[in-house]
Amino acid sequence: MAELPVSFIQVTDITHVTPRVARVTFEADRLDDSVGQAPDQQVKLCFPRLGQQQPVLPEQSDDATGWYQAFLAIPESERPWMRSFTIRRRSAGTIEIDFVLHGDIGPATSWAGSARPGDRLGMVGPSAVYSAPVSLTDSIANADWLLLAGDETALPAIGTLLESLPAGARALAFVEVADAAERQDFETAGDCTVNWLYREGTPAGRSDVLVDAVRTAEFLPGSPFAWLAGESAAVRALRRHLVDDRGLDKRSIEFSGYWRFKLTQDDAPTTEDMAEAQERLAQFQTAAAEGRPE
Repeated sequence: MAELPVSFIQVTDITHVTPRVARVTFEADRLDDSVGQAPDQQVKLCFPRLGQQQPVLPEQSDDATGWYQAFLAIPESERPWMRSFTIRRRSAGTIEIDFVLHGDIGPATSWAGSARPGDRLGMVGPSAVYSAPVSLTDSIANADWLLLAGDETALPAIGTLLESLPAGARALAFVEVADAAERQDFETAGDCTVNWLYREGTPAGRSDVLVDAVRTAEFLPGSPFAWLAGESAAVRALRRHLVDDRGLDKRSIEFSGYWRFKLTQDDAPTTEDMAEAQERLAQFQTAAAEGRPE
């Protein structure tokens, strides 16, 4: 069983990348140099309840299942809110996490909107127990180009993926954001085209702009490896299009529903969520049986 790292991290700096995205720098001295360097590397952040200086967490454990059971045993009034995030950047002893600011409608965005240097969160991971990073080297080696599609919640991962591309690698990205002020710049050695798509007043999760753009896009020649993330219904629609209409092999698609319209990670999974989880598990098990990285 892989180790499940658990630690506390402390805010050292906060900058606004765009009007709706805050980049928070954390001191994370216990982060092992051997992990967290891959693109699309996820961690789980634990947010304190009202009145707590830092979240209440069980000690680090080699038993991931046992640790999570101990986490659930914390009284609900004291148990931290847990949310998944992608490491945007890291250096010696620090990590950067991007937060989408969309009002006081959830524990993560509410915390980020009022965060100050010195504030502390809990961090679980990075760990292959719950999130294996994308192996770009293997993915690109078996494909002619890289297709990326997602909304603003996927931007940290898209940024790390584009910035990790080797020279000459081709990529086509489609990114849905609120408006032109939310565009970001990426430095990459690859040959990349980023298509910025604006909702222009349509609520997040209710816009078809991302799905429509991919459906009508002229793809690059050859076979792509596709990476999809964002609102769950949009991700499912994109994946169906790529498999049914574009003829992509399911094994050539990495997909993840980061969030659900009008639902949070604390809400019970829907039938569609369970089907997606089962399919991802089957895909992972097939890759492991065939000796392929996943």
